[in-house]
Amino acid sequence: MDIYITTAATTKVTAKATAKVTPKAKDYRAQISLGQMSAREIGAGNACVIGAAGSTKHKGEGDRATPLGSFALRRLWYRPDREAHPISPLPIEAITPQCGWADDPDDRHYNQAISLSRLSRYPYRYETLWRQDHLYNLFFELGYNDAPIIKGAGSAIFLHLAPKDTKPTEGCVGVSRTIMADIIARATKNSFIHIT
Repeated sequence: MDIYITTAATTKVTAKATAKVTPKAKDYRAQISLGQMSAREIGAGNACVIGAAGSTKHKGEGDRATPLGSFALRRLWYRPDREAHPISPLPIEAITPQCGWADDPDDRHYNQAISLSRLSRYPYRYETLWRQDHLYNLFFELGYNDAPIIKGAGSAIFLHLAPKDTKPTEGCVGVSRTIMADIIARATKNSFIHIT
């Protein structure tokens, strides 16, 4: 089963313009369909959210835009203190307080999962996967900018749970818990997400 995200607006953004982005609902709300199921068949909760800067063909680190393209679902991550172990043919990773994601282009581990030691401070910028909110309780790691990794072309692009207030993401795709459960139940090792 493949996942199809249809965005309302495509924008070309730069990192310098990021601070001035004022998101508009039409720019960061999108429609989702799963395999042969249309948005109408999924129901009223078929909307998903994307980056505050809309979508782009020219993704850059920190631009708050969601990249356009087709990306494999690499791994399914979950918080074992909040979620039951999911069942999926995809590789599954349990999130711990030491899990992070390198998002500093100067880091040799850029756009990769990293382990944060309790004993030393990580020397580069990173995103923690063990969050206070619910966004990363369940998420798919997408095959964006990973074969090969291009420094500065964007990192940590996930399909995760949407904010409860339906605010935009920092560049990921956010979906409701209901849609996430459906994706987990139907995803295969050959599943892709197509963002247009």
